[in-house]
Amino acid sequence: MPDSIHVALFDLDGVLTPTALVHAAAWAELFDDFLRRRDGANFTPFDRVKEYDDLVDGRPRVDGVRAFLGARGIDLPDGSPDDGPDQETVAGLAARKDEIFLAKVERDGVRPYPGSLTYLRAARDAGLPTAVVSASRNCLAIITAADIADLLDVRIDGVVAEQESLRGKPEPDTFLAAARRLETAPEHAAVFEDATAGVAAGRAGAFGYVVGVDRVDHDAEHEHADALREHGADTVVHDLADLLAGAGDGGAS
Repeated sequence: MPDSIHVALFDLDGVLTPTALVHAAAWAELFDDFLRRRDGANFTPFDRVKEYDDLVDGRPRVDGVRAFLGARGIDLPDGSPDDGPDQETVAGLAARKDEIFLAKVERDGVRPYPGSLTYLRAARDAGLPTAVVSASRNCLAIITAADIADLLDVRIDGVVAEQESLRGKPEPDTFLAAARRLETAPEHAAVFEDATAGVAAGRAGAFGYVVGVDRVDHDAEHEHADALREHGADTVVHDLADLLAGAGDGGAS
């Protein structure tokens, strides 16, 4: 890590906790059920890798629903934030996704990635203030369940973003808000992200260092690491603990 970096800003799902896999499964359950009812048995299932990465990962839920429906050429009314999970609106689908996700978390629990826990503790031991920056409205519940809340000085999540009218990733607003709360200029902050939207937000905010975390199983047609670099990652690692060992493709240490 460059010596100019004074604070660390971490995405949650897929960076600190493996809840990105839970999110992908919840999105798949939501959209596959919706498409099956709409198109019948011959529907095209939600792609848990490409469509998840490109359309929903790192974005607020409502934005993710809009992006997916738009990509599939489907038009639904926005509805109201008060729409329940049975409403066939953008807001209703977003509520249903949250319901599915929370049920999976309650059933299976949450544990942080061991390497991320090691890195978080090392950052704290080195005197770096830390923040979690997530689009999730369930961020507090997740970091509490994962027992890492005491390792994070600041939390900017979906609840805070709504309260402060912060735009979601790939806009840099939430990361900039975290840097402000830590009283640090963006050029002295590092961003840690597994989503292309989040990496793009880090680059758009002119942050001093952007680390892409690549936990995706690849095939020849979809290289997530390349996409992270293309969207602005200075280095890409498979696990945050790799940074402590000096791994990564951008000279991270």
